[in-house]
Amino acid sequence: MRCTFSARAFLPLLLSAGAWLAGSPVCRAQDNYEIQVYGAETVPAGETMVEIHSNFAASGRKDIEHGLLPTDHAFHETLELTHGFTPWFETGFYVFSSARSGDGWQWVGDHIRPRVRVPEDWHWPVGLSLSTEVGYQQARFAEDTWSLELRPIIDKQWGRFYVAFNPALERSLKGPNSAHGLEFSPSLKVSYDLTKVVTMGVEYYAALGPVTHWDPQGEQQHQIFPVIDLNLSPKWEFNFGVGFGVTHSTDHLIIKLILGRRF
Repeated sequence: MRCTFSARAFLPLLLSAGAWLAGSPVCRAQDNYEIQVYGAETVPAGETMVEIHSNFAASGRKDIEHGLLPTDHAFHETLELTHGFTPWFETGFYVFSSARSGDGWQWVGDHIRPRVRVPEDWHWPVGLSLSTEVGYQQARFAEDTWSLELRPIIDKQWGRFYVAFNPALERSLKGPNSAHGLEFSPSLKVSYDLTKVVTMGVEYYAALGPVTHWDPQGEQQHQIFPVIDLNLSPKWEFNFGVGFGVTHSTDHLIIKLILGRRF
């Protein structure tokens, strides 16, 4: 079935969601299931991207805190399926799982993520898209079981240099943090194409706390990932990185791998 509504008509709906989000509460937990800085491009119409996000906390939280299972030596596996419905609209679906010695392999939760982008024929100087992600995670893995994220995405390619910035806003729909204010969780990627195949870069992830009064520095989350991307084919995605947490509230060492195939 062909979609007949326009990008110009759909974008205001997500902007309205952002206005509602700004007056709402936020979830406050480290998310090591999908560690990725988004680019503005969406999956082409009629195609489906299948991705596996594999993350291992080589040095993480060792004790149960606020009812949450430890993350130390935990494998987090995420299956992501994203389908492009138009040249400017896609929807992604996530299945989160976790495996750790003594805890077994467990289903964590599911999220859904519709996303729109500024169409290429608008000829904007930067790539721009907006995703809205909502979903559920079990209470043993996240303090807030239902959460919502609004993620603007801005990117730009200058020759061999590439920059992407995701100033994400998050809130809790259900959980102990539902009384907290809007949280700012930005992420940034800067990369350089060494060759046509190999790209080296750095990714940065943070959770700073409510936008009206950031958390004390020791309670904020900051991670830095040196990464490598392999541009093997337009149909394949490969991203590998080793991340270092620089605050007490952040897992100290995480290894991540993203493998994707477009069909």
